[in-house]
Amino acid sequence: MNMRTRTLATALVTTLTLAATGCSGGGTSGGDRTGRNPATTHTGAVLGGTPQKGGTLTVLSNQDFTHLDPARNWVMGDMDFGTRLLYRALVTYKAEPGTKGGDLVPDLAENLGVSSNGARTWTFTLKPGLKYEDGTPITSQDIKHNVERSFSPDLPGGPDYAARYLAGAEGYQGPAGGRHLASVKTPDSRTIVFELRTPFAEFPFAATLPTFAPVPPSQDRGPQYDNRPFSSGPYKVDSYARDKQLVLVRNTHWDPKTDQVRKAYPDRIVVTMGLKANQIDDRLIAATGPDASAVPWDKLRPESTPKVLTKPDIRARLLAESTSCTEMVQMHTGRAPFDDVKVRQAVQYALDREAVLTASGGPALNDPATALMPGVLFGGKQPDTLGIPLTGDVPKAKELLKEAGRADGFTTRITVSNGDKAVGEAVQQSLGRAGIKVIIETVDPSAFYDTIGDTKNRTDLVYTGWCPDYPSGSTFLPFVFDGRFIKEKGNSGNHSLFRDDATMKRMDEIAAMADATQAAKAWRELDAAILAKAPTAPVVVERKPLLIGTNIAGAFGHTSFGGQLDYATVGLKDPSKSGN
Repeated sequence: MNMRTRTLATALVTTLTLAATGCSGGGTSGGDRTGRNPATTHTGAVLGGTPQKGGTLTVLSNQDFTHLDPARNWVMGDMDFGTRLLYRALVTYKAEPGTKGGDLVPDLAENLGVSSNGARTWTFTLKPGLKYEDGTPITSQDIKHNVERSFSPDLPGGPDYAARYLAGAEGYQGPAGGRHLASVKTPDSRTIVFELRTPFAEFPFAATLPTFAPVPPSQDRGPQYDNRPFSSGPYKVDSYARDKQLVLVRNTHWDPKTDQVRKAYPDRIVVTMGLKANQIDDRLIAATGPDASAVPWDKLRPESTPKVLTKPDIRARLLAESTSCTEMVQMHTGRAPFDDVKVRQAVQYALDREAVLTASGGPALNDPATALMPGVLFGGKQPDTLGIPLTGDVPKAKELLKEAGRADGFTTRITVSNGDKAVGEAVQQSLGRAGIKVIIETVDPSAFYDTIGDTKNRTDLVYTGWCPDYPSGSTFLPFVFDGRFIKEKGNSGNHSLFRDDATMKRMDEIAAMADATQAAKAWRELDAAILAKAPTAPVVVERKPLLIGTNIAGAFGHTSFGGQLDYATVGLKDPSKSGN
């Protein structure tokens, strides 16, 4: 899923059986996770002890959500927030730090699904007594409705596992006009059956995505549902002023007896938006008044890192879980000059990853990327098949440009999120050494994916990345490099617009492999093959540095949400000090 915030499980899959009962494993992502790195002391730890029930948790944010509609929610932090607080899916991840956070548990469903027909059919039975915020029952038909509405052209940007795997989904445009998918069956109000076009033993992992959350047709407002999703989780929307503030209050019809994951400690959750990133950092460093009961939405700014790492009492409040997401410079392979592989390879060689790593917060908070998939999918460490020096190889880049007939260089543009302006400048300076002049365009984070997902009007270069939705190469390479799923609007993942027949054929062959070990090896080999064709230049695998307030408890970076706080368990040490 798209970097800047999308979901993954960092536990390695050792086996995937057709009657999957969860995932466990032991690998780590690249980088030092032993505690020697001052920013990773609390990797796998829970800070602040056990929260007390009550009070107001404040989230300080520099942006609005990209989407909260479960049909469109495929950005990591948004998914964490939505699926932990506002709506439940068929399956979810354990609320535990470290690799245990990659284990699956039933959510709305009674189990992790029952497969048949060689993993082409998956059946889920809902728990009894599940209710929405108004007390009406949650039904299997409501989950079917959300799956179907995820195909609607006016609801772009969401997970497309349904489109990739459901039988008969080709050309489907959603439930408007009474059109329905025959491959999603609801024989009764508690049973839902998915008929797939191909075996998919990993389907329970896909069932964690918000696509598989319920939306009652009576509440569906199309694109406006983004502003007021109807709650099946522990909280409901009290008020939402876009770009300003979101207030959540308890959903009194949520039954904790049906939910083994969410603890719902705070009475209220207030997301204050539109703050400057350095202002958020300074407020959390000071942690006075209501800010003692606050957490950040986005990561600690690089320039704030010294203020935190040099003071033990402040550093003790810092979480820095690896995102296990690879950030990349993605090049528009369908538009000159980046339709020439030599030009794209020149970018790979000209790029100074050390400078970008420094602009992202330095080696304390980042690991340099040497492959496309993160280290977690390589058994712990990315390979380095290209062998390009960390600071780049400018003479080689110039040689490649000369071979491409671009000896004098050229001018291009790159789109970065507002918070990545320093990263954009590092890319600009490093490519400039080879004669590639880069003009930087910054976009507000809440509009970033809509902007780069407009394939006709986007810039040649974009700085973004991808995180596996669960620990399998099938959730990384096909989503970033399969040209068959490129969309004109709301395009996601394949921002290089890479269309390569040999690559797509090999993806299909690997997807059909029944042996998970064999498939994992094949994905790793394909990673190197794609990298050699240079649709992107991998840069860094980031950590998620989050500084919490002094009154925060139950806080940890969740490995299945890219190091973001797990909102299922975070709360307050002393609710009376939160101002509520």
